[in-house]
Amino acid sequence: MLGALHLFPAPHLTRGLLFSTILPGLIFEAAFNLDASELRRTWITITTLAVPGVVISMGLIAIALSPTAQALGLAAGFNWRHALVFGALIAATDPIAVVALFRSLGAPRRLTTLLEGESLFNDGTAIVFFTMSLALVAGAESSAGALLFQFVSIVTLGVAIGAAVGVAVSWLMRRPVGAWGEIGLTIMAAYGAFAAAESLHSSGVIATVVAGILCGNLGIRARATSSTRRTLERFWDYVAFALSCIVFLLIGFEVHLSRLLHYWLAIVLAYCIVTFSRGAIVAAGQLLLRWTQERFPWRWSVILTWGGVRGALAMVLALSLPQSFEYRDLIVSMTFGVAVISILAQGLTMPLLLKGLGIAQPPAQPPARRSQAG
Repeated sequence: MLGALHLFPAPHLTRGLLFSTILPGLIFEAAFNLDASELRRTWITITTLAVPGVVISMGLIAIALSPTAQALGLAAGFNWRHALVFGALIAATDPIAVVALFRSLGAPRRLTTLLEGESLFNDGTAIVFFTMSLALVAGAESSAGALLFQFVSIVTLGVAIGAAVGVAVSWLMRRPVGAWGEIGLTIMAAYGAFAAAESLHSSGVIATVVAGILCGNLGIRARATSSTRRTLERFWDYVAFALSCIVFLLIGFEVHLSRLLHYWLAIVLAYCIVTFSRGAIVAAGQLLLRWTQERFPWRWSVILTWGGVRGALAMVLALSLPQSFEYRDLIVSMTFGVAVISILAQGLTMPLLLKGLGIAQPPAQPPARRSQAG
């Protein structure tokens, strides 16, 4: 509403702002609170959804969107390369609000870890493949083997940088530096790992995820006292809350209702294709894992599909497209429309869906204290 009324010049959600200020803090907080033991029990599912799942989802979106858009007359020259760029930037999930609902409604911890862990790792996958897809549109010739090698090298370097930062900071946190010193060390780990990886043309997201997991498990849970641990968790909870508020405010400022209404048919089409591809990937993952120890019920498949909300990362990647990029307005509008619909529709209906499927388990209330007269 504030953005539509133009009451004041609103700040823009830029790639620099998201990547240098907001994204490292949000990613580190989520990774910092991940339980390594729970992550080990779900790593196959998370890896399946975050790497091959993202790649297949990109392909499904490109295959379905390009001919459908041309058939409906939305864009005559919109080919599979343009659709692949859209598929890459929209593939990453951003379930900040959904995970908060999970925690407040008492959803199973493993389900929360699945959704949150996948979103942490698929951000890095999507960013890497978005860069590759832009190169393809620009006319760069590259074989499948070269693309695979480039992806593996970027991810491997990001993991190595994150591990180095995480181990170093965890070792320092075992020294008697006090609560404020440990807060400072975790801030250095979050933003230092991201900046170091980005400066070496690697994945800052992957580096921050690895550093956060190590700091939260090797550094804090292994040695820190309960009071220090609570202080750190509260600090990062506040940071994540503030950054989330900023993200959603800036998303609202960037949305132009007139443009969304102009491209409403393309937005509805893109949303349906993105949601269908998400459901297909989750269903395929459930079938592949049904005979393993990481199998999960079909009700979780519904939640994982509906919890695949798109948000700030997709919008920033869309805005980072060069002005000369063909069909830029169409892709930006589809991205914004899909993000708005998913945040509002899926976010607002998630509590009803959790309760309807019998998954929500509200935390038990402590017994009421008896009065002295009683």
